[in-house]
Formats: sequence, structure tokens, C-alpha cells
Amino acid sequence: MKKYILPISVVGTVIGGTVLVKDYATGGTCPSKATVSGKTIIITGANTGIGKETARELARRGGRVIMACRDIDKCETAAREIRGETLSHHVYARHLNLASLKSIREFAKKITEEEENIDVLINNAGIMRCPHWKTQDGFEMQLGVNHLGHFLLTNLLLEKLKNSGNGRIINVSSLAHIVGQIDFNDLNWEKKKYDTKAAYCQSKLANVLFTKELAKRLHGPFFLFLVKSPSLGAQASVYLAVAEELEGVSGKYFDVIKQKDPAPQALEDETARRLWEMSAKLVGLENDKPGPQLQNNSTVNMDNVRTDK
Repeated sequence: MKKYILPISVVGTVIGGTVLVKDYATGGTCPSKATVSGKTIIITGANTGIGKETARELARRGGRVIMACRDIDKCETAAREIRGETLSHHVYARHLNLASLKSIREFAKKITEEEENIDVLINNAGIMRCPHWKTQDGFEMQLGVNHLGHFLLTNLLLEKLKNSGNGRIINVSSLAHIVGQIDFNDLNWEKKKYDTKAAYCQSKLANVLFTKELAKRLHGPFFLFLVKSPSLGAQASVYLAVAEELEGVSGKYFDVIKQKDPAPQALEDETARRLWEMSAKLVGLENDKPGPQLQNNSTVNMDNVRTDK
């Protein structure tokens, strides 16, 4: 497999380059005071909850924040609120439906045309424990939104992240990955009886494996896997996005400040590779063949995510 050395950090979910920053139950606030003045940050699912708080804090720190959401009216309202509170004019609402490959491609095309580079991509949006819904392209909804949607989006934006010189990718996952299993014989829940909990856990494990394989293909990027409750999750995402002390860290996995291992199934190289290849086929990425160009890639674990924003 061809290797790339990239100016991007995979701040995210697995080993091979993973940092697990567990719930700051006793602290809660981001320890870094770093600003992100002039940096362009994309946050999916940013009109409510953790995504909105992350957008608010990064706008306060001087970032150009692009809020990418399914409901554009709610997104516009949230962006307007954040602009008023932070006195920042650089908070933008953009439509992105992660349950539609067409919408993802349209969003990525628009960003590619409008932005010189992207400094931080926070894959925050998610859906949890829904009925047996399908995406517009026929994928099981939790797999489609939580994994496949962000998989395609990230790959389509790699070049723009490379252009920043020190881009970061933050993938939001969950402790649910611990009991997740990847069923390559029925990834899309077409043969067996649907189990919404198992489907969610599979999608969260897929986040971790995606980060692992992405880091491997990008050759040595940095990732973080955060386990965060909704009330504290924004601080974790902000920390990963701004912390200067995390620059250059690679191949580590931490529980708070102690190095630990993720779930055993999250360490399986062959599973990560197979999932990447199958995901690329499902979303039609193999025909695009974008060149990975990132240095930092991370995964944030967010439990209790209710719905795609």
C-alpha cells in the first residue's frame, strides 16, 4: 500500500496513533488557552448540543466556523445566535445531509470552490438508536450517517486539509464501540433481524476503525479518541482542535492522561482495511481516488447522541 506523509493530524479514535481523552468528570473545561484566529473549521451537526457549543467556543477563539447541518433553518438560527454572542462575523451556516451521498458531494464541491484550505474538520453529527430507517442511498441509517457519510466527506476534503499545512480531523465516536462488531456479511442489516442497539455499536466501532486506517494510510498522523458526555463533549472537541501541545503526538492512546488500549476489535488491522475498502465501494469513492494528504486525525467518542443535525 502506498504511504503518504501528510501535514494533517488524525485527532481521533484508534490505536496506531490514538489518544483517548476520557470524560473530564472532575474538570470539564479545555485546559488550552490557544486561539484559532483565521483558521477555518468545519463542524457537522453544529446547530444544537455538543456541536453548537463547540462552534460557539471556537468562534470565541477567533475561528472561521462553518456549521454544516441537515436542517438549514435551525443552522442559520444557531449561527446567528453565535455571531451575536461572540461578536464574530465569521460563523457560517451550510446545508449538509449526511444521509445523502449527493448532498455530501455537493457540500464538498462548494467548500472546495470557496475555501483555500480547511484547518480543522470535526465530524460531530450522529444518529443513535433509531428505527430501521434507510438513507437516501439505501444504507442502514446509523451506519450511513455515523460512518459512511463522514467517511466520504473526510476523503473529499483531504486536499483542502492538506493545504492548511497542519490540518486536524476529529471524529466523534462512543464507548459503544467496545461492544460493537463489524458484520461484513451483512453490514447493511439486509439479512438478519434489525437490532438498533447493535447497529449503533457497529457504526461507532466503524468510526474507530476508520480513524485507524486513515492514520495508517496517511502514515503516522495523530489521533484522539474522546469519551465524552454531551454536557462536556464540546470541551473535548475544542481541546483537540486548538491544543498546541498535541501537535506532533502520534501513536498514543490515553484514558485521561494514562496510556491505555481501546477495545480489542478496534485494533484489528485487517478489519480496518476491509471496512475501508468496503466503505469506499459503497459510497463510490474508489472512482474518485483522492490523494490522502493529512497529518492529524482523531476520533471523539460521544455517547447519547440523539440524531443527525
